[in-house]
Amino acid sequence: MAGFEEDNPFAAPRPVGPHHELGQNLDLLSAHELGERIALLREEIGRLEAAIEARNATKQAASAFFKT
Repeated sequence: MAGFEEDNPFAAPRPVGPHHELGQNLDLLSAHELGERIALLREEIGRLEAAIEARNATKQAASAFFKT
């Protein structure tokens, strides 16, 4: 029935591309794969930092509006 799961429109989408799970065993990954994981995590850190900046800007704008 493995084919059924692949054809199921209600099944959760499969992850696209490499992903990294914190604490994952790294023994089976090549140096190239580890480098890809590092690049992926650096991109994610940048995305998280941008989200923090956006939230801080929103907070500062709200503070400035309500102080006036």
